[in-house]
Amino acid sequence: MSDMPKILPPASLGEPKISWEELKKNSDGHVTVVAQDYQSGEVLMVAYMNEEAYYTTFRTGRMTYYSRSRQQLWIKGDTSGHYQYVKELYADCDKDTILAKVEQVGAACHTGSYSCFFQNLIH
Repeated sequence: MSDMPKILPPASLGEPKISWEELKKNSDGHVTVVAQDYQSGEVLMVAYMNEEAYYTTFRTGRMTYYSRSRQQLWIKGDTSGHYQYVKELYADCDKDTILAKVEQVGAACHTGSYSCFFQNLIH
């Protein structure tokens, strides 16, 4: 028996209620995305989307980002097996940030931590 979590088949989310054109992009043409565990509310990570990542997320039901360092599409989990399945997506009031409530399979952080936010700054 494998220790690897079962990967669910992709499920389309349908068409977004807000088009890519309606979202406000940063100077690089990206929208910031905050990924949050849909059950616990824990913030898992922050990443960015371009237009292709935005529509791929809706088409597949899996969080898809744009990797600024690699300058390519990044489907969370394709290399690590640590997928993020979309449960809910929200735009903030200014339409410049997306909140993604996800089912996290495995670790969200490249360090192996469940969340990228584990470094306490207060003594």
